[in-house]
Amino acid sequence: MTEQELSITANDGVVLARQLVRSLAQECRLSLVEQTKLVTAASELARNTLIYGGGGTMTAALISERGRRGVRVAFVDHGPGIEDIDLALTDGWTSGNGMGLGLSGSRRLVDDFLLDSAPGQGTTVTITKWAR
Repeated sequence: MTEQELSITANDGVVLARQLVRSLAQECRLSLVEQTKLVTAASELARNTLIYGGGGTMTAALISERGRRGVRVAFVDHGPGIEDIDLALTDGWTSGNGMGLGLSGSRRLVDDFLLDSAPGQGTTVTITKWAR
């Protein structure tokens, strides 16, 4: 499927990310509940890309694998990276002023969650929600 990419360098990028993900979720025919979960996770990750990563990009696409349909979204930044991924995925841990539910909460809302990061290397988070 065709990937769509957008830049997340300001708050309007977060809004556009949310809108694009919702559109793809609807096109994939995810249920309203599944759409909401995916859009919520994408919104949080877009915000993280902006705030903690200093901006970056989001790519999103409808996908088809092994006879199932879904939406895959990837967020890439070239920020400071995450020193301790296990700690960052712990509920309640925050590197800023948030509630510490961004990464761990996003992981719970989607079917597949992949986090790749290292100090000084930036961060890539890829999420997938499959149609039921």
